[in-house]
Amino acid sequence: MKQAGSILIVDDNPDILIAVKLLLKQHYQTVVTTNNPFDIEKVLNEQKIEVILLDMNFNHDAISGQEGFYWLKKIIDQYPSVVVVLMTAYGDIQLAVDAIKAGASDFIAKPWKNEQLLRAIAAAFSHAKDKQKIGELTRQTQGLNHALSGQKFEFLGQSQTMKKVFDTIEKAGKTDANILITGESGTGKELAAHAIHLASNRRDKAFISLDMGSIAQSLFESELFGHKKGAFTDAKTDRTGRFELAHEGSLFLDELGNLPLSQQATLLAALQNRQITPVGGTKPISVNIRLICATNEQLSQAVTDNRFRQDLLYRINTVEIRLPPLRERVDDIPLLAEYYLEHFSRKYKRTLSLEPNDMLVLCHYSWPGNVRELAHVIERAVILSDSDSDILDIRSVIVANVPSKPEKFGIGEPNCFHENYNVDNTNPDSFNLAILEQRTVRAALKHHQGNVSQAAKGLGLTRGAMYRRLEKYDL
Repeated sequence: MKQAGSILIVDDNPDILIAVKLLLKQHYQTVVTTNNPFDIEKVLNEQKIEVILLDMNFNHDAISGQEGFYWLKKIIDQYPSVVVVLMTAYGDIQLAVDAIKAGASDFIAKPWKNEQLLRAIAAAFSHAKDKQKIGELTRQTQGLNHALSGQKFEFLGQSQTMKKVFDTIEKAGKTDANILITGESGTGKELAAHAIHLASNRRDKAFISLDMGSIAQSLFESELFGHKKGAFTDAKTDRTGRFELAHEGSLFLDELGNLPLSQQATLLAALQNRQITPVGGTKPISVNIRLICATNEQLSQAVTDNRFRQDLLYRINTVEIRLPPLRERVDDIPLLAEYYLEHFSRKYKRTLSLEPNDMLVLCHYSWPGNVRELAHVIERAVILSDSDSDILDIRSVIVANVPSKPEKFGIGEPNCFHENYNVDNTNPDSFNLAILEQRTVRAALKHHQGNVSQAAKGLGLTRGAMYRRLEKYDL
C-alpha cells in the first residue's frame, strides 16, 4: 500500500530519474521529476512537496558538489518545511558530513542500494512530518499570543509623570538590559512589561509571564525550568519551562518580592549561567531571554532585612522603572475612564457616556487599587446602569467611597478638584478674567454640543484641565 507523501527528484541524468521514480512510485503517492534545478521553485509553488531528492552536480564534469550545496541552501531558506536528501556519484565521507551540516537530511552515494535509498527517504518523510507539526504548533502559539495580546488593555497616560515613564521605556526597551518595574498593586506593571517587550528587538518573539506569588514552592523549578517525565509523582510527560518558552523573547516575572531566599539563589544561577536544567534532566539547556521583573515591595528594604539577595537585585535592575499610583497622575483619570468606558460598553453592547459631574466624582476618589480598581469600577457601572439610560450610573458603585474632601494628590501633579470661586456674574460688562473664562468655556461647550473632549481641544486644554474648569464654574 502506498504511503501518503510527495517527493521531487532533481537529477540531470534521465536514466536516474526513471529508475528512482519507478522505485519510489511503488511506495509513495506522488513522485515528481525534473532534470533542471531551476524548476525547483516552480514545482514547490505549484504543489505541496515534502521531500526533495537532489543531485549535487549538474554541469558536465562537475564533481565538487557546490551546485548541490547552492540549491540546498536556497531550498532551506525559502521553503524551511521541505526536507532535502542529497545524492552524488562522487561522494566521500567529508562531503557527506558537509552535506548534513548544511542542512540535508541524509546523503546517498551513487550507485545506491534500493533498501538504503528507501530508508533514507522514509526517514526524510518522518522528519518532514515533525517539521510540519512544529510549524503548526508555532502558528498556534502565535495565534494564541495574538489573541491574548488583544485581550489586554492599553498602557495609557498623558500626565507629565507618565510621559517620563514612556520615555524611559522607549530608551531602555531598545536594549537587552534587565528591567525592574516597581509600584503599588494595580498600577499596570504587566502592561508596562508588555510595552517594554513591544519596544524591543524581541517584539516578534514570545512574551512569557509568570506570577511568582501564585506558584507553590515545590513547583518553582518545574515552572521555570521544566521537567522530564517521571521526575516526580505527577510528572507524567515532559514539560517545557518558562525560561525555555521565552528563548529569544522576554520573560516577565511578576511579584518577585515573594520569592523565598532559597529560590532566589536558584534563579540567580540560571541568570548568571544563561543555562537551565529541567527537573529530572541531566543536560543543561542554553537560554537567551530578556528579563523583566516587577514588584510592589521595596526590595532595597528587603535586602536590609535579609529577605532578598543583594546580588540578585543588582542582576535584575539594570534599569528601574517606577509606576506612579493613580493619585499622583490625576490628569490621566479622564483619559483612562473614557478608555475603559468605551471598552466595556463595547463588551456589554451598551452605548453610555459620563456626565461631567460624574467625572469629577472619579477625580475626587483616592483610588487605593489604582488603575485596576478604576477599570473594575467602570465595568461594574456599565453592568449596573439602567438599560433604558444612555448615562453611566457611576455613583451607584463609587459615591459611598468618595471622601468628603479629596485626598492630597502628588506634589506637582494637577488634579480635578478646585475650591469654588465666588464669581460675580451679575455685571455683564465686567472685565473679570474669571467671568470671561467662564463665558468662553460655556461657549465652547455649546459650540461642540456638550462634547467635553472636543471643547477642550478647541480651547487648547487637556481634558483634565477642562474638567477642572467645569467644576470651578459649576457647568
